[in-house]
Amino acid sequence: MTAHKVYTAIGLMSGTSLDGVDAALIETDGQGFVKPLDFITIPYQQDVRDIIRPAYGIRDKADARLLEPVRVSTKAHIEAVKALLKKSGRTAEEIDLIGYHGQTVYHAPKNGVTVQIGDGALMAKECGIDVVDDFRSYDVSQGGEGAPLAPAYHAARVRSAGIALPIVILNIGGVANVTWIGEGENDLIAFDCGPGNALMDDWMLKRTGARYDEDGKCAGAGRVNQNLLKAWMGHDYFTRKPPKSLDRDQWDIAALGQVSKEMDAMSTEDGAATLLEFTAEGIVKSLEHMPSRPNTWYVCGGGRHNKALMARLNEKLGGAVESVDDLGWDGDATEAECFAYLAVRSLLGLPLSFPGTTGVKKPASGGVLHKK
Repeated sequence: MTAHKVYTAIGLMSGTSLDGVDAALIETDGQGFVKPLDFITIPYQQDVRDIIRPAYGIRDKADARLLEPVRVSTKAHIEAVKALLKKSGRTAEEIDLIGYHGQTVYHAPKNGVTVQIGDGALMAKECGIDVVDDFRSYDVSQGGEGAPLAPAYHAARVRSAGIALPIVILNIGGVANVTWIGEGENDLIAFDCGPGNALMDDWMLKRTGARYDEDGKCAGAGRVNQNLLKAWMGHDYFTRKPPKSLDRDQWDIAALGQVSKEMDAMSTEDGAATLLEFTAEGIVKSLEHMPSRPNTWYVCGGGRHNKALMARLNEKLGGAVESVDDLGWDGDATEAECFAYLAVRSLLGLPLSFPGTTGVKKPASGGVLHKK
């Protein structure tokens, strides 16, 4: 087997829940070799969240309303790079590349639009490291969904670990998405399966001022409103065949309330329980779009910390749900590691997305390189 050049790369990810910036350091050849080295999370300060959140829904990168969100978001990511370098004892000269996902503010691939804000050129200049950003636009321009992009990374990690296939990597962020990995090299299917943490987080913020339901305790004290759940699960997204992807606000609390005024009259606990069940149902429904039932569902992302959600998924999926941490991975670092890996693939002109993951007509690379 021919040895490939190994790159040292940093990946940056900030999810739609606006928790903060995840920064991961890895070594990779952009193919089958991946070695995680270090990781850090820098939480967003509330004033940063307050500036970025109003940008959600803006569809034009040239919109003047994005200027300040771009500035503060980029600054926060640059600070995360510098913090990771300090933590890992590395210098900028030792890093080959940064993969900068940017902050998604709008995603409507059917309209040919996906918007991730962030100034990759400024980051390259400030950090003294080449930067790859804008990972999704090319895929969308070629008829793909632009998401999810993690499957290539998931497959590299899983196949090098010798895990019995098929399995699913389930990422529960603002949106929940699945990567089904089969035995064949090209047996890879991925799609967004429904809401993840976003609705539960929005509900808790609206009702209690808390940013999330810690361990799912609030949901665990409530009762599911079956009428609402049935109405929400009647959305045609769940029966639509993949590839398919969702905007973070595909369903928001206001829209759910319009389905039935019952939401406003519900207790905080019952609302949390109903939204948790909605997330779980959407994930279970994804089974209908898989070629075969997976042996195990390995969960990454913030949702795996929600004990009530993990327990409910295990009930529904026959005890087959585990955390990716059980594989020796860092489930908080996985998405940031992914964009370090994808940056190297972009540099090498290798595919980031495939017909079975985003619906692009043929395997597609992507990303924009900014030299330091």
